[in-house]
Amino acid sequence: MKRFFKPIEKEGSSKKAALSPSLKDGDDSEASVSDKKEPLKFITWNANSLLLRVKNDWPEFTKFVTNFDPDVIAIQEVRIPAAGSKGVSKNQGELKDDTSASREEKQMLMRALSSPPFANYRVWWSLSDSKYAGTALFIKKCFQPKKVFFNLDRIASKHEVDGRVILAEFEEFRLLNTYSPNNGWKEEENSFKRRRKWDKRMLEFVIQSSDKPLIWCGDLNVSHEDIDVSHPEFFSAAKLNGYIPPNKEDYGQPGFTLAERKRFSAILKEGKLIDAYRFLHKEKDMECGFSWSGNPIGKYRGKRMRIDYFLASESLADRIVSCEMHGQGIELQGFYGSDHCPVSLELSEASSCPESQKS
Repeated sequence: MKRFFKPIEKEGSSKKAALSPSLKDGDDSEASVSDKKEPLKFITWNANSLLLRVKNDWPEFTKFVTNFDPDVIAIQEVRIPAAGSKGVSKNQGELKDDTSASREEKQMLMRALSSPPFANYRVWWSLSDSKYAGTALFIKKCFQPKKVFFNLDRIASKHEVDGRVILAEFEEFRLLNTYSPNNGWKEEENSFKRRRKWDKRMLEFVIQSSDKPLIWCGDLNVSHEDIDVSHPEFFSAAKLNGYIPPNKEDYGQPGFTLAERKRFSAILKEGKLIDAYRFLHKEKDMECGFSWSGNPIGKYRGKRMRIDYFLASESLADRIVSCEMHGQGIELQGFYGSDHCPVSLELSEASSCPESQKS
């Protein structure tokens, strides 16, 4: 969610972080066998440029990951361009390295990801053509998914525009990492239309994916209820340069318009999904209850929103152990240089007892 901050070797040896998995997207082949059953600990984080985080904030984030020891790390807004020369089709699953500057950036990133604890993960990328948007999914090598897709239609090799989706299918559930598009401020700029179309596709996806439990995480760019923002009145009345949208339901801060919040409610209801954080935390927490914070200088100082989520199928409700925001305060402690803080989810192991035998 970029409102204020604007920071702006191919597959290597086994010692390097894997850029592209041997398990290809859409491939039906099984991953390597492990005695562990499924991932239980997850982190989602909008890094607001992964390369900048590597340059400026990596020791602190590395310590956080080491201490929490997640099985899966979902990243949004990686802001690393896809491979491919100017004017040709890009390979959205590979990092750009056809210029001296891009090779240097790729090498810097690979060095960071080849060191502990990140060397324990395999990485999937879905990238934009430029330093914009993009997602990454880090999964511990002992928990390799059966399939990985980069689009909501589950079509092999196809990536969503701007690299906004990575979908991993495990034996017991699907894991969806998305960077949802910002609603924007003006109808005339087509951003409202883009967000409406995205929400429609997400609604269709969650309904069609009901055959298996879903964990959906990422920067969803929406604050569902008043409790999910620090200053509801401020965000409800927010406008850009005095502009007032034709539809009153589109009025206000992107991510907190009535139209977006209604559509999000429909997605949760029709998809039978639980907001894991709100499931456990019923009260408003002004210190640690938000995942995005405005610029500490200016009118957005202290203005915060919860727009990063873990949503889980209702069938997983009794397995939700914890879901936490890992940043706090208006000085962005625990944000590791981004304007978003990491959010974590922990599940208990699935019961081996069939439903029919439960009392």
